[in-house]
Amino acid sequence: MAVVLDLLRNDQRPRHPEKAHRPDQPILRKPDWIRVKAPGSPKWAETQAIVRENKLVTVCEEAGCPNIGECWEKKHATFMIMGDTCTRACAFCNVRTGMPDALDAAEPERVAEAVAKLGLHHVVITSVDRDDLKDGGASHFAAVIAAIRRSSPSTTVEILTPDFLRKDGALEIVVAARPDVFNHNLETVPSKYLTVRPGARYFHSIRLLQRVKELDATIFTKSGIMVGLGEERNEVLQLMDDLRSAEVDFLTIGQYLQPTKKHHPVLSFVTPDAFKAYETTAYAKGFLLVSATPLTRSSHHAGEDFARLKQARLDRLGTL
Repeated sequence: MAVVLDLLRNDQRPRHPEKAHRPDQPILRKPDWIRVKAPGSPKWAETQAIVRENKLVTVCEEAGCPNIGECWEKKHATFMIMGDTCTRACAFCNVRTGMPDALDAAEPERVAEAVAKLGLHHVVITSVDRDDLKDGGASHFAAVIAAIRRSSPSTTVEILTPDFLRKDGALEIVVAARPDVFNHNLETVPSKYLTVRPGARYFHSIRLLQRVKELDATIFTKSGIMVGLGEERNEVLQLMDDLRSAEVDFLTIGQYLQPTKKHHPVLSFVTPDAFKAYETTAYAKGFLLVSATPLTRSSHHAGEDFARLKQARLDRLGTL
């Protein structure tokens, strides 16, 4: 379990200063169906060494992902660019909040070097929110994509971006770099945005995903949500319809897990049967691919899912 102090780097500064004075929230005991493999295998250590050698940040560590043991054993790391400090303070997220440092111009090449060392056939690149930057970090995303293309031309690139709220022209910069998959997570249903994701705007995020398809219809689009935050089933179904209206190809749904007592509480643990029902409904609504399980996360099994996504598009085109 993560803590409010930043013990990832032996830093005694508060990791979430804006949450320090909030009342503690109870942390519910996890049900039997949420069990993960503990990290620490030799291959996990090798992945960690490559990340450290290249002075990179991973969302696997920063967000306390429960799948890190499984993914790093396969040398699958999701890189988080533009630093380790986010300008927003979402109620669910364990990434450090505050004022970030200046961008590191050498980071794109370091990411590309790590991708080559890990031998990744498919890589996921995400970032913190950078509301302090004029383009929200769009040019940096484009530089990272370009660096990976140069060093590992056969590697497919999936990006998980912020919403670029009030950053005119930012999305166009990223789409012009031609990632294979453009992911932007809605995170939750619109009724929960004020308490869960207060810095974002639901319909702006929907429009962002729709605009990607307008700019380049060949790019796969993807979005994900967490459940267990107090949402109603009918709200999740409406969200699916909103995403399909924006022609989103791939939906992920996973269980929210509370990082610390200062974060939003888990209000329910959704059963595997309920996740299966969400998956069945999402496919019926027209998504090319759906991943809906308690431990589903945006970048979990991303390489295998990308292969399935391409095949699903081919299969659908073959039936037209």
